[in-house]
Amino acid sequence: MQEVKLTVSFDDYENGIRMENLIRELAAKPEAGTLESLVIGDWGQAYESSPDEFMNVLIELAPSFPSLKKLFIGDMGFEECEVSWIIQTDLTPLLKAFPELKSFTVKGSSGLSLEPLQHAKLEELVIICGGLPQEVLASITNAQLPELRKLELYLGIDDYGFDGSLEDVLPLLEQGRFPKLVYLGLKDSEIQDDIAKAVAQAPIVDQLEVLDLSQGTLSDEGAEALLASDKIKKLKYLDLSYHYMTDEMLIRWKRSGLSVDVSDQQQSDEDDWRYPSLTE
Repeated sequence: MQEVKLTVSFDDYENGIRMENLIRELAAKPEAGTLESLVIGDWGQAYESSPDEFMNVLIELAPSFPSLKKLFIGDMGFEECEVSWIIQTDLTPLLKAFPELKSFTVKGSSGLSLEPLQHAKLEELVIICGGLPQEVLASITNAQLPELRKLELYLGIDDYGFDGSLEDVLPLLEQGRFPKLVYLGLKDSEIQDDIAKAVAQAPIVDQLEVLDLSQGTLSDEGAEALLASDKIKKLKYLDLSYHYMTDEMLIRWKRSGLSVDVSDQQQSDEDDWRYPSLTE
């Protein structure tokens, strides 16, 4: 798959180079017509400016990218901008501009809006952030994405934007909301045990091949519910990596016969504080 990543470094930005100009230059190249994946990295001081700086240009030039199937907005490391500092915006117009899109990934949730969230062909939606706002979670819950096969959400913590609760997550566990979904990721959560207990008997598990509860604060409490679930036993793969389960629980998983990732065991401190993997 032909992929291009556009990034404006700090020095580039200081010298007057802007993301909208890079997009125009790319659109003018012959390979624009066959480009299948476009990754937008740091657009220059992403902790101060949002994609509004370049989005109108990308929408204007959308016809120049007729083969585009994957779009990633905000692919940047912590040395460029901490994930909780990345300023996003209402990205709904991008989905309208690219009706052939199959995969859409967003990093950063400050100022993010996806309302209304609808797309006839989107198969993969990934949101990577330190905290997913309740408003965005509601937009996903009410989304019209008939072809969605993979939903991967970093829920995060309240200090970085997660202002919801388990009640806001539960609607995603209903069967029929996304009829073609086979991969569900509810990751990086500080309420991972509660989510695990809820999903263990959730109707949606019957249609899943992969359940991803990684990078959160999962402990033996949530693991017990998963191990006891006949629904979970039918999965092709279960990702529980980065967790707070005990050695004894890891032995039980290894004896379970399930295809499960229990790597990256964490240790609670003396005050029993547990932290998701991506919180800053």
